[in-house]
Amino acid sequence: MADPRKLLGRTIRKRREELGLTQEELAEKADLHWTYVSGIERGLRNVTIVKLSDIARALDVRVRDLVEEL
Repeated sequence: MADPRKLLGRTIRKRREELGLTQEELAEKADLHWTYVSGIERGLRNVTIVKLSDIARALDVRVRDLVEEL
């Protein structure tokens, strides 16, 4: 079974790229540091539900859209 952090990271990266955002732009919209976003996308970070909600809002999706592949 694939690591859920990596699956989530791929989903976030895909959506970010669909919107034409850089990691820095996503981080700014979600009020996060770009290195934190980078770690999430690479599957290195465990994301809290609050931070995941901030990212979903910045990506204009629902949290469930980001986690449905898990």
